[in-house]
Amino acid sequence: MSESPISRPIIGPLNICSILALAGAVGPLVLVIADLTAAFSEPSYNPIRNSISSLVWTSMGWIQTIGFLTVGLLVEVFVAGLFFNIRGGRGFGLGIGLLVCFGFGLLLIGAFRTDPVGSQTTIEGMIHSVTAKAVFFIFPIASLLIALSLRKDPRWKGLYVHTIATSGLALALVIGWLCLPVKLTWFGLYERILVANTVIWVEIMAVRLLRLSFIACERLNKSTNS
Repeated sequence: MSESPISRPIIGPLNICSILALAGAVGPLVLVIADLTAAFSEPSYNPIRNSISSLVWTSMGWIQTIGFLTVGLLVEVFVAGLFFNIRGGRGFGLGIGLLVCFGFGLLLIGAFRTDPVGSQTTIEGMIHSVTAKAVFFIFPIASLLIALSLRKDPRWKGLYVHTIATSGLALALVIGWLCLPVKLTWFGLYERILVANTVIWVEIMAVRLLRLSFIACERLNKSTNS
């Protein structure tokens, strides 16, 4: 992270990049808390058996909707932080663009509810289903393209292997997810593993960006005082 205007502190030790990083760190936490709160507040809902999307039809489903809308919005903000702070190589711009689409897709998943099991297909449910499939296919491609730039940037190189592993696991999980029957007794657990693999990567990248922003602030302060 270079000593540029975005490295200058604006709120205590936080600069613009710190705020973008915090957006990425907070988003996954909000989604996890919303999912757990809604799932364990409904006695008839089984988080291991039932799909994540079906939570919307429970009495506390609105909390999960807020979770997806929040994480989608915050991911969009966070992506700007990655764009400005990773030395992009071949395919980096496309990877960032796909990650923007990923965040927008999360917004759509929250905005459009899935259809109840056994009911007729509606336009709203179709949008939800198609978007969910697209989002989880987009993520491994986006993270893989970004990984190619991480390898060449000393500040991010330590997350290269993790990003490659995350991309591979995400692709394998989403292919399996499309093949699994909805009535599978552990379908909900499988979906949560798929989502967890994704949001953990976002969280780790956000923490690294936050750390780099603090380092940039410290260096800027030292150069200003010297």
